[in-house]
Amino acid sequence: MHLLRIPRHLPGERGHVTIEPAARLARVEARDRLGNLAILTAAGVVWLLALLILFTRDPIDEPSARFIGAALIGLAVGLTAIPLAWLIVFARHRRIAYRGDWTRAVRRGAWAGLFVAVLVLLRLEGVLALPIVLFMLALIVVAEMTLSAER
Repeated sequence: MHLLRIPRHLPGERGHVTIEPAARLARVEARDRLGNLAILTAAGVVWLLALLILFTRDPIDEPSARFIGAALIGLAVGLTAIPLAWLIVFARHRRIAYRGDWTRAVRRGAWAGLFVAVLVLLRLEGVLALPIVLFMLALIVVAEMTLSAER
């Protein structure tokens, strides 16, 4: 609540008038903030592990490094996408967190991580092609639209 003085040139009582602040949007709750920070911290750790594999292992000499690197990069992208997906929905809902928003965000992060992991593996194997990428993307979009349909 703010107290403002009425200027002398305006009619009315002299003194203080209380003015209610404009409708203020709700803040992010502590559990949501901690969830976002925890997932982003985990994503940072996984990104560091992926960089460690990238700089210390050769995917040509060690085929297992391909799978480990692709899995770590996919996991890192998925963990990074979870809080971003939740924050986008939170902003779209005018800063209101509804039941199921975290579940949807985790699912979308999993889709993103799986997509990137498969892309990395296909690239390392030398079989990456645009039709394959577009087909995988279409499958993910259709599956997500089906699972996210409002009932």
